[in-house]
Amino acid sequence: METFEEIYTQLRGILKPLEGPLRAEYDTAEGYSLNTPYSPHWQKELFFGAANIKKNYVSFYLMPVYMYPDLLDGISPALKTRMQGKSCFNFKKLNPALRDELAELARRGLERILKEEFGRAMEG
Repeated sequence: METFEEIYTQLRGILKPLEGPLRAEYDTAEGYSLNTPYSPHWQKELFFGAANIKKNYVSFYLMPVYMYPDLLDGISPALKTRMQGKSCFNFKKLNPALRDELAELARRGLERILKEEFGRAMEG
């Protein structure tokens, strides 16, 4: 069975490649968080996403799905059952299909937030 540390490493691995357009707010053995660049519209950086080890699960936060709920259209029932609230997914185990689906959702979320909030396409 996967440990929470192994699940966290996989979830962090979804977010880490998004650095560049995004900035790591913190990066520890138990948590990783990304923010957008400064947004003139909101007059601050925006929280993009995070992975955190909790007591009973590992959480993956993805703010673009809260900002743009249509990003969730067509997600699998298996991923939908992992949702807690509007932008959080909790995992006690993580299979490759869910990891890949979540990675694609994060990529689409980055593309959308860059377009909507910053008026530019994703670089790279």
